Amino acid sequence: MPWLIKSEPNVFSIQDLEKVKQEPWNGVRNYQARNFMWKEMKLGDMALFYHSNATPPGIVGLAEVASAPYPDSTQFDPTSEYYDPKASESSPRWYLVDFRHIATFREIIPLQQLREDEMLREMMVCQRGSRLSITPVEETHFRKILKIAGYERRA
Repeated sequence: MPWLIKSEPNVFSIQDLEKVKQEPWNGVRNYQARNFMWKEMKLGDMALFYHSNATPPGIVGLAEVASAPYPDSTQFDPTSEYYDPKASESSPRWYLVDFRHIATFREIIPLQQLREDEMLREMMVCQRGSRLSITPVEETHFRKILKIAGYERRA
């Protein structure tokens, strides 16, 4: 199943992922988004990388799930902004997966363009009030976005 993952470009951008190649997707503190990573994402699943809180916001690249889920270490670190005092090593509350960079698109696909497209406006990211940082994407929407981006998937 394809996914959409959001990040603010001033916190962690597609260019940052391209530079480091692979990164743990830490700091997610929404139970539904956590459950997507923990219980539904599979190694090799593709994810559209979305820059939120940007001008304009939109889809900027492609990543791949590069690990099985494991506990997010930031929950155990009292100096981390993502520290959770209710979490323990023996009973973690937050899980993550690693993402690997696949492609940076030549041009952003802005949220406004997604909302103006009759099919793509159905995507969760287009719904008013949708703030989840991780959402599932229908295969038809995923293929259309890759086509718009001019990205050819390799077998």
